[in-house]
Amino acid sequence: MHRQIRALIDAGHEVTYVAPFTYFNVTPVMGLAAVDVAYHASPGRARAALRRGVRDADLLIVHDHRLLRALPHRRPPVVWDVRERVTPRQLARAERRHRLIGPSVVPEATLVSAGPPPPGDTRVVHIGRLSAECGVTELIGLAERLVPYGIRMDLIGAAAPGVRPLLRDAQRVGLLDWFGYVPNRHALRMAEGALAGLALSGESVRTPPTKIMDYMGRGLPVITTPPGASMVEGAGCGVVVPLDVDAVLNAVLDLKEDAARRAELGARGHAAARLRHHWPDHAAAFVGQAETWAGIGAHALAV
Repeated sequence: MHRQIRALIDAGHEVTYVAPFTYFNVTPVMGLAAVDVAYHASPGRARAALRRGVRDADLLIVHDHRLLRALPHRRPPVVWDVRERVTPRQLARAERRHRLIGPSVVPEATLVSAGPPPPGDTRVVHIGRLSAECGVTELIGLAERLVPYGIRMDLIGAAAPGVRPLLRDAQRVGLLDWFGYVPNRHALRMAEGALAGLALSGESVRTPPTKIMDYMGRGLPVITTPPGASMVEGAGCGVVVPLDVDAVLNAVLDLKEDAARRAELGARGHAAARLRHHWPDHAAAFVGQAETWAGIGAHALAV
């Protein structure tokens, strides 16, 4: 919403966004036509939502491979933005029928700040969707362990219904601050000056590269689990640990005690993000590709 859709709107296109707004307690931004759909919608309900979304559209961009099985029969050209773990068979099957967007076409990217403040030593931050699969239990456990060390945890992002009571309870007793959904630009500013950015997930869950890039773009050291290791190790901007509260706690405390290392990791990440992952450097290419697929003169895109 804050990169691809914003780029399309800024280029003068009308965009309809089909997404589970109610499930994540998110209000669509102004200027965006929204179609709400259940997060675990049946194929029939998903198809009905997509049918509403593609009405008068010139292009349909899909971000969830499950929706490829629920495409309406009457539809514009379909593009699958492949940002999740899929099997070679799924990829080959989709490639025969649809156009594909991958990192080679539209790189993962973020909004890199010009000069972020150096990392501090009093809080850690997590930006992004909160769910059981994305380590909410571990985050709450970590927050409790950090209290005696004077480190608070900021959670910025919409949460799945099943974990909202856990987050509210943890906030009520002072273990953490959960801000809920915050527009991306504001969320990134809120993260600035933290001790570290957390990107924790199990082996079966793909750590979104944009989450790590968000931290890099704000000059934060990154603490991630193995699914995010390649990006962090490649940029030399953080620490890779197992999905274990003790391991993450030790990584946080090590960084708290070493201001020079925090600053070095944050600076490396920021430099790498500015060189390779600054979204405005890629936005025009994305818009141009979408317009080519939709046909010259495209004016309405469904995402």
